[in-house]
Amino acid sequence: MTVSSQAGAARRFWQHPVRIVAAGLVAAIAIGTLLLMLPAARAGPDRSDFFTALFTATSAISTTGLAITDTDTYWSTFGQVIITLLTQVGGYGIITGAMLTLLLVSHRLGLRGRLVLTAESKLRLDIGNTRALLVWTATAMLVCEAVIAAILTLRFWTSYEDPLGRAAWHGVFHAVQAFNNGGFALFTAGPDRLIGDVWVSLPLTLGVIVGSLGFPVLFELLHRHRPRQWSIQARLTVWGTLILLAAGLLATLYFERDNPATLRPLDPGRRLLVSFVLGAIPRSGGFYAVDFGELHEESLAVTTILMFIGGGSASTAGGIKVTTFFLLGYVIWAELRGEPDVVIGRRRIASVTQRQALTVALLSVALVIAATLILTRETSGVPLNHLLFEVVSAFSTAGLSLGIAPTLSLPGQVVLMILMFVGRLGTIVAASALAVNTRHRHYRYPEERPIVG
Repeated sequence: MTVSSQAGAARRFWQHPVRIVAAGLVAAIAIGTLLLMLPAARAGPDRSDFFTALFTATSAISTTGLAITDTDTYWSTFGQVIITLLTQVGGYGIITGAMLTLLLVSHRLGLRGRLVLTAESKLRLDIGNTRALLVWTATAMLVCEAVIAAILTLRFWTSYEDPLGRAAWHGVFHAVQAFNNGGFALFTAGPDRLIGDVWVSLPLTLGVIVGSLGFPVLFELLHRHRPRQWSIQARLTVWGTLILLAAGLLATLYFERDNPATLRPLDPGRRLLVSFVLGAIPRSGGFYAVDFGELHEESLAVTTILMFIGGGSASTAGGIKVTTFFLLGYVIWAELRGEPDVVIGRRRIASVTQRQALTVALLSVALVIAATLILTRETSGVPLNHLLFEVVSAFSTAGLSLGIAPTLSLPGQVVLMILMFVGRLGTIVAASALAVNTRHRHYRYPEERPIVG
């Protein structure tokens, strides 16, 4: 192969926007790993080993929050700052941040840049609104984080006797983790010792919920106050989120009502608060409201389902997305009723969108099953549903753990790391790649209907 042909092949390879997004994620993880391996990033006398730094950087960039070390004691303040920055970059988007910087400097962005940006962020961009939408997205993120950080700082300072500097740092750290659905915490075993404090648990939980809605939906809610004016995307995300929050709350109250390790010792007010947090956090938040190993099996199953569904599209959350889940519900309902079209809010859903939703869901199920089988081979004495919980947590970038991740062998932790990367990139690959690669034939084959079911 000649040099010119090799260069042409390289150019064709990088023409696909998804490959550029994947390369950006890999580069960010590599930089984060190198920074976390610096001696200043480790709280102890020695620097972090390569794999611990790599796992932590991958977890932060993918906004998962799954950790194999204690974040508060293992990493120094410098290391925690790096984790915070990586989570912020991962939540806003590597390519999104780069494109915003390019726009602010050069005041222009080409068509290819918009394609790459759309592939990563799922934002609908046109020539006139690119810069305004990117700036609004960054501003909304920072404002939400600032409000959460201020509430947490004041509470830590006044009620927990933390020095102002430490209270402020803990407030900022957890605000970034909450809005970006990260899940890293500077409390041993998570902020569970503060779960009864409404001024701590509620801002964290609301930050997770707002961050999981997605920037397009937040933008729409601020500019269209009537539900009738909402797009199908906003309707599916908002109403779907409310349904899942209610389902998580009621399921927790029912299944954990007699559990002495969770809800039973609590008074009615705290019981309701903990149930709300337990129903909302699995949507990709990753904070530990209680020791999840003490939950009943039914509650673990509900938590696993909520993690798999995840949050809204173009949000900081993971999972197959709320839109995908409820869109498939409408598809099933239309098929059961014998309707020729899938209609939501007097809008017909395109068949290509239905196929993309089905593909995302089935590929995700296949990936979760394959990873669970691999971990079953790498572990012994761990219940299958616990391994499934760990796999779904990594894939959905939820970051919850039953304490299995730190005890896994190196190959097992590599599987979780791959799941976190694919979970951050997977739905983009499955949806965006399919949209870009759509081919239009000038002919159609004869139709045949095989037996289904």
